Amino acid sequence: MVDLNNLKTIGRYEIGKKLGQGSKGAVYLGTDPYIERQVAIKIYRLPNDNVAKEAKKYKKKFFTEAQLAGRLLHPNIVTVYDADLYEDLCYITMEYVDGATFDKYCNPNTLLPVEKVLEMVFSICKGLEYAHQNSVIHRDIKPSNIILSSEGQIKITDFSIAYVKRSQPTLETGIFGSPGYMCPEQIKEESITERSDLFSLGSVLYELLAGLKAFDGENEYAIMYKIVNEDPPQIFDLRPELPKIIGEILDKALAKDPSERYQSAMDFAYDLRLALHDVQNTPKESLDSELLNYIQALPFFHNFTESQINEILTVTDVIKVEGNKTIIQEGEIDDPFYILISGQVVVRKGKKVVTTLEKGQCFGEMGYLTGEARNASIATKNECILLKFSSTLLDGLSESIQLLFFKNFTQTIIHRLSGST
Repeated sequence: MVDLNNLKTIGRYEIGKKLGQGSKGAVYLGTDPYIERQVAIKIYRLPNDNVAKEAKKYKKKFFTEAQLAGRLLHPNIVTVYDADLYEDLCYITMEYVDGATFDKYCNPNTLLPVEKVLEMVFSICKGLEYAHQNSVIHRDIKPSNIILSSEGQIKITDFSIAYVKRSQPTLETGIFGSPGYMCPEQIKEESITERSDLFSLGSVLYELLAGLKAFDGENEYAIMYKIVNEDPPQIFDLRPELPKIIGEILDKALAKDPSERYQSAMDFAYDLRLALHDVQNTPKESLDSELLNYIQALPFFHNFTESQINEILTVTDVIKVEGNKTIIQEGEIDDPFYILISGQVVVRKGKKVVTTLEKGQCFGEMGYLTGEARNASIATKNECILLKFSSTLLDGLSESIQLLFFKNFTQTIIHRLSGST
């Protein structure tokens, strides 16, 4: 058995001081001598070889983290470089982030300014949105798994119990995660979705603002009971100076029923932008710029340049619409069209459901193109964030942008016609 206390190298990596200790392994500061850079090395010991089945299962879980995190290349997610076995050890080498985990800022004596907290959680939303778009659910979002670097970067780490929807059609039974940050459905061993991560993130936001855990108790069972059955103390009892919208954000993020929670990390981020505007009185232009990268990744805008999207943002409205609200009514004459940033809408002709549209898709373009009465009704299936365009404002954009819109409209119409056929 390898003696970790006297281990100087593992693979090609030189091992330095211990950075942290978790329930399943330890993290060390290391050096990659080939390219002369510092790395973080996460080392686990394999179970006793006498239980071969357990050892195999453990290896699989360990390398799942490497595979998951290795495919997620995003500024707000720690980058994984390498993974391998060494005698009775597994190890993962990853980006070393010089900084502190969020635990440091969850104490009443070390709380950060409200605007800084909102900005940090906004960055986590961006990382989670990217992970969720790639079908990865983290399942263990908590302060110790999020790092604030010395340069101000936010990094999500530790995907060791993450769930990949595409490659794991059935979810392993059992309770996974950290009791103080689990969502009710994790505790009840029900279906896990992206909204589970958002509940955990709501708990982190509460703790960063209050300096106290949203759900606490004498033991794990008491904590889990509170998560399922009780609401946390009102944030305004602890921080009466906070704007009203922050209480609304926490209530929604920490809803017991997943259907009443934020439906995506983008939804969560949208409200954080509004809260930042309240706290900082931030100009609309700077808030819009934060949407740029996300909008660029939407299918409709795949052939638009960054400068073209920036121009579009100056003439469009970003709106949030509750679930079960009619946006377009069959028979009316109106020319706005919409692009879904998040959520789903249902298209109906009369009482018949024609199709459901997902984020990144457009609708209402026929009314804009023809000027004729709407031939279908469109309503939100759940809470949606939309880009709303009007013909007057679009006509004021450059000809190159208008041509791209018409091209993408044509492709959308052809795709829908071929699908209906």
